[in-house]
This record gives sequence, structure tokens and C-alpha cells, in this order.
Amino acid sequence: MARTSSIYVCQQCGYQSPQFLGKCPQCQTWNSLVEEVEESKKSKVKGQKYGSSGRASVINLVDVQKEHYDRISTDIGEFDRVLGGGIVRGAVVLIAGDPGIGKSTLLTQLALNVNLSMQSKKKIATSSDGHRSPRNDIGGVLYISGEESAHQIKLRVERIKKNADLAVLNEVDVDVISEAISLTRPGLVIVDSIQTLVTGDLASVAGSVGQVRECANRLQRVAKANHIPVFIVGHVTKEGTVAGPKTLEHLVDVVLSLEGDPQSSYRILRGVKNRFGSTDEVGIFDMGSSGMTGVENPSRIFLESESHRVKAPGSVVAAIMTGLRPILVEIQALVTKSNLAIPRRIAQGIDNNRLVLLIAVLSKRLGLPLFDKDIFVNITGGIKVSEPACDLGVCMAVVSSLKEQLVKQGTVFIGEVGLLGELRNIRELSKRTKEAKKLGYTNVISPENAKSLDEVLKKVLE
Repeated sequence: MARTSSIYVCQQCGYQSPQFLGKCPQCQTWNSLVEEVEESKKSKVKGQKYGSSGRASVINLVDVQKEHYDRISTDIGEFDRVLGGGIVRGAVVLIAGDPGIGKSTLLTQLALNVNLSMQSKKKIATSSDGHRSPRNDIGGVLYISGEESAHQIKLRVERIKKNADLAVLNEVDVDVISEAISLTRPGLVIVDSIQTLVTGDLASVAGSVGQVRECANRLQRVAKANHIPVFIVGHVTKEGTVAGPKTLEHLVDVVLSLEGDPQSSYRILRGVKNRFGSTDEVGIFDMGSSGMTGVENPSRIFLESESHRVKAPGSVVAAIMTGLRPILVEIQALVTKSNLAIPRRIAQGIDNNRLVLLIAVLSKRLGLPLFDKDIFVNITGGIKVSEPACDLGVCMAVVSSLKEQLVKQGTVFIGEVGLLGELRNIRELSKRTKEAKKLGYTNVISPENAKSLDEVLKKVLE
């Protein structure tokens, strides 16, 4: 067995120390030394990780045969959409999200679907050739949990599907887990979560940078060697980024982010990185008592129908893109007299700095008295919008609330607003227009039929 020892390496300059130091002596950076595993030189020579000869070989791409990745369907249409058509064998997938957002629920539902499909295929293969597989070969999904006991997982499984079967391993030692995966040869592995795993080769506690990176690296080697797809659950920081080292995201093949307002039942699964498909696709789910349900027409969820919408100033409809999918959302604005020295600018669902910029454009280009007004803007449904195509909708919602005038019925706003008050072109305008007309909105205001905010005001305000 390879002899290992731990060293502390500075993540900024690469300085190595046999013990932990709060400040790097070389680059003077605080808290930059991270514990890492170092194998002895003799072990490295014997191991020969990348080849038996130890010599580098040059390969011409013309001689490389193109491989078609064998994908495993999850039987969850929205999940397969984000993955690019299914799970690629041997892929390592990292899924991150806020606590309580539904990561474990979604992966449990995925595990039950894939496990049922794999077990049925295994029975068919066994009955056809008459040979039984080895006893330790589970042939299905292995759910590894370091946070929950088997009884807790069973409660969640029973809530999603009655009398369902699932192999569970309660373990936090990554070396024991790697050995169990190699022995049982599951068709899919789910690790919940990477922050709970540890290796005895490091003295640091679970969840530290060194432990997270080393445990993820060992799981990745097991996945590639045995051609088994592995799903890893990762925690996020208060800033919304994946907790742990950035190398964790570089190490895996796919990075998924599960987003949504915990107070709302709707969740958005977004692809951040995907080596086997596009990152433009998103999946939208409705989280209920029996698990996640895919939403085929999200516009009808984030947007109330015209017959049920409250007819009041400050409410407009805008067309946005979530990946490659157009969605209509309702933007609400409230403009009131402020009693504060500095009026408040509060945004929910859009960047607050973007709202401040748009208010400045309205004040300068349209001469609106907004300097003494509190302005609140909300994207209904708990969805977060980062693209500038909703600028026009935000501006019209603010103007409508300020002037106490309704926007004409059946109007949709699409367009980015520049600092000069002009409307700028945005991507996928035809898709957005088609989605709006499919839902009954006939008056589409976009850069195609209006060039500035002045022109828009003349067309839409009653």
C-alpha cells in the first residue's frame, strides 16, 4: 500500500509547509494554507497512474475513434433536459443548492426511477441467459448518506413512492466508500453530501478545503475506473457559491445548481457546467409532498391569466429566457412617497444595482420625479432574472405605478434599456414573441417597433 503523508500547501503561491501556518511566509496571505495528501516518491513510481511504461505518447486526433456516450434516462424529463439527454456512464455530477431547497428529494426520486429501470433490465438479462449475477453485485443505485440514517431515508422514500427498494450505505470514510463501490458495482452512486466525507490520510475535520478536495478526487477516480456515474451533493455558502475549493467544480464533469425561493414550491435546475451537453437548458419543477414534478409550461405558473390578474397600476408582463426556454413573468412595481432622507430602492428577483440604474435613466431621460419616492420591484413566482431583457418591463412597471395608469391589456415588454433611454436588441426575440402570442398577448413591445422609452409610453399607457 502506498505510504502517504500530509503537507500544507499555499493556494496562492504554492509554498509548502509540514505544519499549518496562519500566514504564508512567502506571499504573506492569511489562511491560504490547505492540507493535502503527499505520496512518497517510491509509491508514485510503483503506482504508475497514467501508464505502465511511464512514457508520454502522442496521439493524432485522426486516429481517435468517436465514441457515442451511453446515457441513462432518469425518467424525469426536466432533469434529462438539463443533463443533455440523460446520465453519461462514468460521469461525476455535482449538484448544489441552499439548505432545504430539495436536493435530497430530487436525487431520491432520481434514484428510485433509475433503480427500478436497472433492476428490471437485470431481471430480463438473468432470465434470458439463465446465469445469476454475483451476490455482492447490487446492479442498481447505491445511496450513500453521511447526513441521514437509513430510517430517515426510508421515510423520504415512502413519501415519494410506497414499497420502493433502494440500497443505502451510511458511511463517511471515503476509503470505505470507494471499496464498497468497487465490490458492489452499482449502476449509479449518489453521495449526500461531499462535506460530510473524510479520509484518514488527513488530520483536518470534515468539510474543510483539503478534505473536500481529496474526497472528491478519490470518488472521481473510482467513477472513471469502474465506469459508474456518481452524483455528489454539495453545500453552498451564503454568497450562493459551492462550498469548498474551486477545484471541486473543475474536477467534476457536470455542475448543476438547484435554485428557488424556499417559500415557493417552484424550483429551477440550472446547468453551470456540462462536458456532455449544453448549459443553456434549465429544468423547472413543482415541489410537493410526493416529490418533484416537472413543469411543461412554466409561463402559466409564473404568470396569472388575464382573467385572474388584478387590474392595478404597476403590473406588467415581460418575456425572459431561462436557458433556451422562453417564459412570461409578471413584474410588479410600487412607487410611494418617501419620508426618508435617502429613498429606498428594493428589488426582489432582479439585481438591485440594475434597478437603481434604470431609475436613473427614467429620471434623466423622461424627467420623472423619482428622487423623493420609495420604489419596490418584485418578479412574481420567486424566479430570479439576470438577463437585461426585462429592463423595459421594469421601467414600464415603475412608470405605471408612478402615474397611476394601467398598461393596455394584452401587452408584453421585451427589450434592454440603454443609458440614453434607447431600446437595444436582445437574443431570441422571435422565440419570446412566439411564446407571448401563444398565451394570448397580441401587443408585443420590443426594439422592432419602438426605439426609445418615449415611444413606448405613447403606445401602452391608457
